Amino acid sequence: MKNILYSIKTGKVIILLLLILCFFSCDEKQNPVPNVYVDILIPLNDPQYSSITVPGNFLYLTGGVNGILLIHTVDDQYKAYDRTCTYDPDCGTVSYNENTFRATDTVCCGSEFSMLVDGIVEQGPAEFPLKQYACIYNQNSNTLQIRN
Repeated sequence: MKNILYSIKTGKVIILLLLILCFFSCDEKQNPVPNVYVDILIPLNDPQYSSITVPGNFLYLTGGVNGILLIHTVDDQYKAYDRTCTYDPDCGTVSYNENTFRATDTVCCGSEFSMLVDGIVEQGPAEFPLKQYACIYNQNSNTLQIRN
């Protein structure tokens, strides 16, 4: 009976040690772009924003960490991304090329992000996709809200 109790206690200690080890060693990397409050309302009837009503077009907006890239996709959806490169948020911002559907950090690291696949890294040292914000289109008021 003592051997069984000893085995159970030893097993619990081993499991506890493994859990503690995993807790401290399973350090998951997180997107380095800081979380900032974003809540932008765009009146699409305003001539300032008329170009974004056409699928395939894009705009740079003020907001987020280093600006926001707003894209009206060819399948008629709106997508918004922070322009901050995820490799080094203090260094680079991305610029969009509508011909290649890529956003590229040409200043800091050369990372390229696919805007066809939610801003994932296609090339470069960046490990995380661009930070994406929610886009909510209100047909009744013809407005677009960008928020997190």
